[in-house]
Amino acid sequence: MFDSVRKHKNILMLVLVLLIVPSFVLVGVEGYNQFLEKDRTVARVGSAEITRGEWDAAHRDEAERVRQLMPTIDAKLLDSDQARYATLERLVRERVLVQAAQAAHLGTSDARLARELQAIPAIAELRRPDGTLDMERYRQLLARQGMSPEMFEARMRSDLAARQVQAGVAQTAFIQAVPADLALNAYFERREVQLARFATADFAARVKPTDAELEAFYQANQALFQAPEQASIEYIVLDIDAVRKTIKLNEQDVRSYYEQNATRLSGPEERRASHILISVAKDAPAAERQKARELAQELLAQARKAPDSFAQLARKHSQDPGSAPNGGDLDFFSRGAMVKPFEDAAFALKKGEISDVVESDFGFHVIRVTDIKASKQKSFAELRTSLEEDLKNQQARARYAEAAEVFTNGVYEQSDSLKPVADKLKIEIQTASGLGRQPLPGARGVLASPKLLEAVFSDDSVNNKRNTEAVEIAPSQLAAARITRHTPARTLPLAEVRQVVRERVVQARAAELARLEGQQKLAAWKASPATASVGAAQIVSRDQTQNQAAAVVDAVLRADTAQLPAWVGVDLGAQGYVVARINKRVERAAPAADAQRQDRAQYAQWWMQAEGQAYYELLQQRLKVQIKVPRPAATAPGAGGAS
Repeated sequence: MFDSVRKHKNILMLVLVLLIVPSFVLVGVEGYNQFLEKDRTVARVGSAEITRGEWDAAHRDEAERVRQLMPTIDAKLLDSDQARYATLERLVRERVLVQAAQAAHLGTSDARLARELQAIPAIAELRRPDGTLDMERYRQLLARQGMSPEMFEARMRSDLAARQVQAGVAQTAFIQAVPADLALNAYFERREVQLARFATADFAARVKPTDAELEAFYQANQALFQAPEQASIEYIVLDIDAVRKTIKLNEQDVRSYYEQNATRLSGPEERRASHILISVAKDAPAAERQKARELAQELLAQARKAPDSFAQLARKHSQDPGSAPNGGDLDFFSRGAMVKPFEDAAFALKKGEISDVVESDFGFHVIRVTDIKASKQKSFAELRTSLEEDLKNQQARARYAEAAEVFTNGVYEQSDSLKPVADKLKIEIQTASGLGRQPLPGARGVLASPKLLEAVFSDDSVNNKRNTEAVEIAPSQLAAARITRHTPARTLPLAEVRQVVRERVVQARAAELARLEGQQKLAAWKASPATASVGAAQIVSRDQTQNQAAAVVDAVLRADTAQLPAWVGVDLGAQGYVVARINKRVERAAPAADAQRQDRAQYAQWWMQAEGQAYYELLQQRLKVQIKVPRPAATAPGAGGAS
């Protein structure tokens, strides 16, 4: 075999060249790097891996959900390293719980899944009057999220099974009153303190930075003074409205449509009916349903024998609490308002007629039609506006698919300009400037679409100024864009940000002076408490902070009070320094019975969360979870780019 390889090595090399070189020509080295980057493993849970591509997709979905809930949120927060890492941690947690559920053979029944689906408002709205789910609209709803019903329901089953893993631990927590009260009394302990503040602002006047110091700070912290990447674009949008504007209707077509649909468009026929309901569950035993049917048959015989007594029979025997007091009257209704068996029977009767016994999911009905309101046919002039609107909508839907194909092919085939497609489809070329990789605060419509912005800032679009691909930004809505001007992210020159640099230097130096002054005073006052210059005494606790910084309250309550007074110093970073003198401990007042119950319930919640977290960490160890991306450093207070 190896002899054969050696003999034909020149041929093999030629084949490899023919395979590899065209690939590099088409996608480039950068394309290969991106491909490999997407497949790079960023976390491992057991034998399963989470790739960079999965992480990116999950974060895009998460950012979009947050943006829909909070449209005014700063896009930079959603794309920060901390936000992205939080998404990765959530992905890992989901995988851990799913694997734990699988190991425990936890599943979800069809009935449980159905209940959970019905509890989702967007799905509940898709129910028809007869209680069944409109499957076509259900599929469309999920398709907009990039899922099929099977995918969505499989994900729901997995999520429900994972919840059982957590519930199995959290919901079994047992809390006793005595240890709970001991822990709560310690947690809510109060302390009398006196504070001395060394605010950064009070030391700012002492700082006189030189030009050399400003230059040094600027050079060492250029990441703080970045102008973000921006682009100006032109873009086009194709949607049903754009197609509809191009449609010109023929007079004869409108009149023909009137003749075919006048009855339907004039308004539905309405019926007024009364009924007697003998209620029985659809899954009741056969004997119970038969008994209900026989009672309905008896009442039907009585009603037909004396039709004028129908209302009296309904008041006495009907088991519909809504209509029985009114003699069974249901007022006027049109088709689609009642369950189908009831509707079919009611619209088959003439005025004054009584139906046979009608079976529905609610039980057995005896129906009497008391009035009929026939639809009144409207004239062509009365209906003309709605006729034209209907026709335009129909033709727009039919033409949209054709236009979408022209749009998609056109922006790709003539990639150096949007004008040919815009002219062909008679749509307007619009412009926008100052765009970044994330939607700007307050952005709406096309410019709020992360999908379009991702396409705009793709390498091909940025480097070659080519049209983006056609991007579906909403159902029946396509957009494409082209960069007309691109400004890369850059470090702003010192001349532009000198004032900002000076403010940062002054603040940093002033905070350092405040800290040193505070530490010196703390040491001196510990040695000679009588010389201390502190504020008035006040009582602080975790539930009554007296508007003190959390770090101050926490330090005061953690301080050792074996010897009083006790002293602690608290570094507040950019805000300065605080020295606290702790004079005494103040026992927590006994809470009222209601407050005590609430406190114990809160303690139980904390305990359950702690047990749940401990169990999750145990699962992480069992599954040998690895996150291969370093945790980002916390953003320092006041950090950020120059403005």
